[in-house]
Amino acid sequence: MTDPIDALLTVHGLRRTSAARMVLGWLLAHPEISYTHAQLQAALQGDSTLALDRVTLYRLIDRLTQVGLLLCRVDANRVRRYQAMPASLQSIPHFECQSCHRDRPLSGELQGNAGDLEKAAQAALQALRTLGYQGVSMDLSLRGVCADCATSGHP
Repeated sequence: MTDPIDALLTVHGLRRTSAARMVLGWLLAHPEISYTHAQLQAALQGDSTLALDRVTLYRLIDRLTQVGLLLCRVDANRVRRYQAMPASLQSIPHFECQSCHRDRPLSGELQGNAGDLEKAAQAALQALRTLGYQGVSMDLSLRGVCADCATSGHP
């Protein structure tokens, strides 16, 4: 039976190296958390005997992002954060906590307006495609402090 991480790497034209398996596996195992490069490097060092230097990790997350396996967002402080690409990201709004940096889809919370948001997103994407733009996607990002952090006293 084929390993699902190996299958994802192969389908996206990437080599199935131990480093690629480790990075993608970690991010898939923690789908709601977006990591900075430094946070991801620290997490991986604490979890594995395979050491990744800074440059190798940068190149790897860049390749994973380019093929659509990772999502790269720039937060309010202009810091790049990476996470596994959610399956339904195209027009589902999400909330990024400025304290714990968890990234949560808001589809359930906004159910009453989800149809309107989806229609608006699809219309905007189609308009851009009609104008000749390629590879367009939309990301509605809301930021603040989540209820868990707010009640625990985190800023």
